[in-house]
Amino acid sequence: QVQLVESGGGLVQPGGSLRLSCAASGFTLDYYAIGWFRQAPGKEREGVSCISSSGGSTSYADSVKGRFTISRDNAKNTVYLQMNSLKVEDTAVYYCYAQWGTCSGSDYDYWGQGTQVTVSS
Repeated sequence: QVQLVESGGGLVQPGGSLRLSCAASGFTLDYYAIGWFRQAPGKEREGVSCISSSGGSTSYADSVKGRFTISRDNAKNTVYLQMNSLKVEDTAVYYCYAQWGTCSGSDYDYWGQGTQVTVSS
């Protein structure tokens, strides 16, 4: 069946780094834009980053620009989110999604169950 599975979350101190992975199964990511959104208790869902199907275009929320980097390896059917200089406010459940076409809006075709990222001292 079609699945997106996130991994790599955990507990990290402020200023630390994590790399999240999103592995697809049941379909290939070649024709999808892939992104990440996050949600923390009491906060609105926030789009974090997105990468085009070709990998030629990326976008980031202002809150993570300069700190996060999204990348993809279509041969491995996997997308990554490198998170550096983590802040307490980055604490959230992070979800990856697949969107047919371009990185636009929140009309996702598939999404995973999320991975918890906790930034705390």
